[in-house]
Parts: sequence; C-alpha cells; structure tokens
Amino acid sequence: MKHRTIAIHLPQFHPFPENDEWWGKGFTEWTNVTRAKPLFKDHYQPHLPTDLGFYDLRLEQSRIAQAALAKEYGIYGFCYYHYWFNGKRLMNEPIDAILESGKPDFPFMICWANENWSRRWDGDEQKLLIKQEYSEEDDIEHINFLCEKLFKDPRYIRVNGKPFVAIYRPGKFPDISQTLRTWRNRAQQLGIGELYIGYMQGFQLKEDPATLGFDVAVDFQPDFYTTLPLEKGSLGKQMLNLLKIKPSAYSRNRILDYAAYVKTVKNLSRPPYKQFPCITPMWDNTARRKEGAFIMDNSSPAVYEEWLQHIADTFKPYSEEENFIFINAWNEWAEGNHLEPCMKWGRAYLEATKRVIGNE
Repeated sequence: MKHRTIAIHLPQFHPFPENDEWWGKGFTEWTNVTRAKPLFKDHYQPHLPTDLGFYDLRLEQSRIAQAALAKEYGIYGFCYYHYWFNGKRLMNEPIDAILESGKPDFPFMICWANENWSRRWDGDEQKLLIKQEYSEEDDIEHINFLCEKLFKDPRYIRVNGKPFVAIYRPGKFPDISQTLRTWRNRAQQLGIGELYIGYMQGFQLKEDPATLGFDVAVDFQPDFYTTLPLEKGSLGKQMLNLLKIKPSAYSRNRILDYAAYVKTVKNLSRPPYKQFPCITPMWDNTARRKEGAFIMDNSSPAVYEEWLQHIADTFKPYSEEENFIFINAWNEWAEGNHLEPCMKWGRAYLEATKRVIGNE
C-alpha cells in the first residue's frame, strides 16, 4: 500500500507586528538564518536557500512555488503550524491568503503549536512574550473557528472524510481529554461531523493516543529527549556514545552524529497503538540558540534516504487512508531542518524523497 508524505511547514517567513515589537522592525526567521556562523571545522552553517530564495510568504507566488516544488518531488501535502492564543492568532497571513484565494491547489492540514512564545525559542516559562491559557470557553471558540474557516476547505486533509488536525504539546493542557471531547461534540453540532485528531509524540509524552482521547500519535522527530534520554544534570550514556566531541562548541551545545542517531531509531520497535512515523532530514538550531542547541553533525541525503526507505519498508498503514509519513520539516531553516533546496545540497533531499515514495 502506498504511503503519503506530509511535510511540516513553518509559516514564519514574513514580517508581522508582534515580531516587529519583540525582535525589531522587519524581523523574520531569515534574520536568524543569515546570522548563523560555523562553530567548528566542517560545521554546516549558515543554511542558505537556493531555488526559492529568501521568500516572503505574504506573496502568492512564493506559496505557489513551494507547493509546486513539493508536489514535483512526491510530497502529498503540508502540515502548517497554527498559532492560537485565546482567540489571538499569529503568523496567520499566509494561511488566510491560501484559504481566501484557493491557491495553491495543494492538500494541507494544521498542527496547533500550543506552546508559550518566549525569548528562548523553546516554549519555556521564562521571558514570556505571549502565554497560552486554556479554558472550555476558549476550546469552543477555537473549534468554532477551525470548523468555519479551515475544515470546510476542499483541500483540507481528511481521513475517511474526517478533518485531520494535530496538537503539538497535549501535555500542556490541564485536561486534554476534556478539550478533545468539547471539540468533537462541537464539530458534530456544526455539521462538520467526526474529527481525526493526532498529537505530536515526544517531549517525554509517549502514551497510547486512545487513552488521551486522540485517534493517532505522530512520532515527532528528532526526539532527543526520549529516544536518547538525558540524565538530569549530565548527558545520558546513550547520548554520550553518539557525541562527536567538538571542543569549540561542546561546552554550550549537544552534538551528535546523524548516521548514529538514525541507526538507533531504526532499531526501535513500533508501538502497539496507532502511530504515524516521522523523519527529519537534518537538524541544527544554532541559528536560533547561542547555547543549548542540538546539532546533528554529518547529516546527508544518502543517510536520510536510507532512513526513509526503512520507514517505507516497515510501516504498514492502518487503513487505505491512514498511511501518512510525516517529514519534519519542509522549511525550518533556523533549525537547520528543511527539504527546501539549499546551497550545500541543492535538491538532493527532495530527490531522495521522490526515489523512495515515487517507487512504491
């Protein structure tokens, strides 16, 4: 049975008032990307785009070009991050334009990135810029918005007719099961019908999705903290074995070998419940973080292709429409994590993706 790949998409690449206020006039993710510097010999930084350039997602041409490139190389659809803070939305201009214009004609879904925004870029409580608050009233307002504005769109990704929506950090909710019950009941009342709801699995939360009220989990990669556990106050032994010690960067960052990480992940058994697999082409968030970054050293399209082929060979879809493989990410440039073409690799990651998925 064929698989469908969904690439996670960051709609951050355009200026908006809150970023101007918090980070300076005209700030976008490109600001961080272009400031990155190599920290050791052969360290791949900065990651700079080629084919699509330093795009602005307010422009329809940019959004159409992204979708065309993804489709050309076998990507089924995008999973856009969705930012909702008690009715206040952020980074919503590209999504609103896609909904209003009907372009591009490309499948999409959303993942509610329900973290606080802080100056640490990690959803931490420190140095908060905007905080998530949860309530039944907000649950109702939120699902009303999703049903009216997104789930009715014919391009929206569905599973057996049910709109597929994901939640990034369910562990942040006071009662996630109650939120999901509210969402499901309200969607029925509004005529949308049943929902298909998943959660991004990681962040020390790896429970059977059914016990929380979800339909499925997504194995969110890379999963440094649970796949490779860190001991409190020090690096765990498993992580230590994968480290490539770089004296100039080691004291402030965690550096591991991509191929060694992939080997570790490939040896893990699949869980007994529904979980869609996920893969990351590379990872290096030093563009965002001056210290405490994770760096996957020596990532390459060849090892990525080997990992993706392993997933395609071992993941048996749960049904004809429950056949998704997630790719993290399409365009997380400041995390050194992207399928979009860059100066070092060109379209090599896209070509690897097409070889695996296109040959099924």
